[in-house]
Amino acid sequence: MHAFLFAATAILWGSSAIVTGHQAVSGAPEVSVGYRMALVSLIMFGWCLASGQKLGLRAVDRPWVMLQGVLFFGLAFITFYHATTLIPSGIAALILSTSSLFAALVGWLFLSAPVTGRTVAGILAGVVGLAIIALPQLAATVSGIASDAAVTQSSLVGAVLAVAAAFCTGCGTVVAMRNQRGGMPIAALISWAALFGALFSFLLAVLGQMSFRVEVSAEYLMGLAYLAVFSSCLTFFMYFSLVQRIGAASASYTLALVPVVALILSALFENLTLDAYILAGSAAVLVGNVLVLGGQGRPAPSAASLQMGEERS
Repeated sequence: MHAFLFAATAILWGSSAIVTGHQAVSGAPEVSVGYRMALVSLIMFGWCLASGQKLGLRAVDRPWVMLQGVLFFGLAFITFYHATTLIPSGIAALILSTSSLFAALVGWLFLSAPVTGRTVAGILAGVVGLAIIALPQLAATVSGIASDAAVTQSSLVGAVLAVAAAFCTGCGTVVAMRNQRGGMPIAALISWAALFGALFSFLLAVLGQMSFRVEVSAEYLMGLAYLAVFSSCLTFFMYFSLVQRIGAASASYTLALVPVVALILSALFENLTLDAYILAGSAAVLVGNVLVLGGQGRPAPSAASLQMGEERS
């Protein structure tokens, strides 16, 4: 059962990137994210009511839950959706996986979470990996010899958007850590945060005068259902079931496998060429993730009691 949960979680999360790429071009990404998060929130609220979980928020927690929703379920997904319209979904997912590195840094800055030498090495490896992946595009842009300058520039913009998604995810994860330590049931927390993320996404769409119409096709609706039900709600329950069975530190290694799945699918269905730069950069990023994630949930050498033991919501 442990192996099944581990593999299923990595596969479902990893496959969500390529589905996201199809969703992002079927309408304004802000609108698609809003619809997805609204559906996630509806499902999670229904689960909480059916299971008798409390849904009330303390006044002191409301701004923090709203911030988690805006960062994690709003900005992170919106920037990632935009990124997948400019670069292959596998590369976008690989860059997004560096969110654990950002979470470690932000957690250290704002929650006094311990940062060990292993974590620092992981962060450096992740940065080197991203640099290796971006090097060919950057060199082509600087030298001006790219066969298609517009494509090269759009690829760089896509990479920057994916980094922004990773940063927002990392920040949202740290806020989620604060909220979970406040004693809120995880399912209730996700219900509210997803709702705030949906409202934020719709607000951006209104302010940007975007159309709320999307390509209402069987492919779009199936993709929306897959992302909301399987890649969000179902995977969430499987992941935290894995955390309960084998511990947070061991379960977190599924997050390191997600970009591997995404890259394989992108190579198969998006004609992504896994050249030497991508392979070398991916290896460095994955090593960085393993180093950072492997250090989570372990006591710090000092007397500090705070630990980076909470996982992505």
